[in-house]
Formats: sequence, structure tokens, C-alpha cells
Amino acid sequence: MSRSARPSRPTFTTSPGSTVRSFDPPGWNAPWRCDDRRGPEHMRTNVTRTAGESPGGTAVTSGSMIGRRRVAPVVVGLVALVVAALLVVLMNADPSRDASAGSPLLGNLAPDVAAERDDGSTFTLSHRKGSWVVLNFFTHDCVPCIREHPELVEFVDQQEALGSQGAELYSIVRDSTREQVETFFAERGGDWPVVYDTDYEFVNGFGVTLVPETWILDPNGFVRRRYIGQVTAEELSSTLQALRDGHP
Repeated sequence: MSRSARPSRPTFTTSPGSTVRSFDPPGWNAPWRCDDRRGPEHMRTNVTRTAGESPGGTAVTSGSMIGRRRVAPVVVGLVALVVAALLVVLMNADPSRDASAGSPLLGNLAPDVAAERDDGSTFTLSHRKGSWVVLNFFTHDCVPCIREHPELVEFVDQQEALGSQGAELYSIVRDSTREQVETFFAERGGDWPVVYDTDYEFVNGFGVTLVPETWILDPNGFVRRRYIGQVTAEELSSTLQALRDGHP
């Protein structure tokens, strides 16, 4: 796999029908408006009117004009603060607990993609056929990813207790350096394999829109589940058991 030219970073958008547990809120723009729709020039003194008198006959004082100019920036500033606070709340809110999200990949073979692992070897997804595979997309500074991590640690412990029947977890990293990821795991625990998706093969192949995002693949390489947002150890383990028992 050539790494001479890094591909352009994909634009992440949600696909129709997907259930999204966390999202990036849109920006906000408040255009400036004048009280007089005909424009500020209409407020100038007309030589045919009495000095200090407005078009409707109401006296316009310099003090009232200055007051308006002072109040407007204050109002705009307060609105901006409220919107900024709302965005912070939305971005850090706990994700919903809806069912797994839809994807055209569900029920189909997983993309045949590959990337470099933390140990320097190449991780080729199609080579993992024969095992239940769980892919978790994350970045080191993603707040929901940080909240989710203890659940993944517990999930791995549960799967290891099942021996050869347990699922394999792989963290797929985008936009984080090796040093950042190593520090992340050193501080929070966990020793499962990490795959560095520097060429965005996994991100593009699976159509990942947000992190964290988790996928479950069966031993035949078919995609069985997709979760957008935080997952719990219980959620993953119970889903895997249901799939092993033949429930769709």
C-alpha cells in the first residue's frame, strides 16, 4: 500500500436513515438588519422637514440613535453566548440508546481493506474470517470515545473469558498520532490491537461519519451490526450472543 501521497480527507456526512447518537451541530449566522427596510440613508434629515423631525413627525434625537447603536451589539453578543453554550451542551451530551444504525453494508461482505497495525504489521480485514470481529472507530480527543473506553475494556475481558468463541476487538484510529494513542491507552487501560487508518481505507470503506462508531462482523466476513455513538459492554456482548444463537 503506497503511502507516498496522503488522500484528501473525506467529508463526513450522515447517510439517510442512519441513527446518530452524537453529532456536530451546524453553525449559526445572524445577518445585520436595519429597522427601516429602506436603509440607513432614509434616517438622514430631509431639508424639507423640520430639523430633528422624523418622516412620521416624531422627533429623532442624537441620544436615541446612540442608544440604539449601543444596545444592538450587546444583544448580538448575548445571543452569541447563548448559542455557543448550547453547542457545547449538544456536543458533550450523552448519546441516545436507539437501535443500531442502518447501512447499505449490513448483510453484505465487509470491504476488503487494510492498514498498518500498532505492531508494524499489516492488518487485512478479510484475513480475519473465521472469527467474530468488532471494529471501533475513535480519536484520542473525542469526548464520547473517552466515556466509552471503560466499556470496551470490560467488553474485551468478557470476550477473552469465552476463549476461542470470543470476539476480536480492533480500534481503528483516524486523525490521532501514535504518541497520542499510546498515551490514551496508557492512561485508560486496554491492550487490544490498534489499526492506524492513515489512508482512510477503513473510514471510506465503511462510510464512517462520526466517532465513536462500532461495527460487528461475523466469521464469514459479513457485516451484521453498526452503532453510531457510544456502546456498552452489555450491549455488544448481548448482541454477539444473539447473533451466535442465530437471531438476526
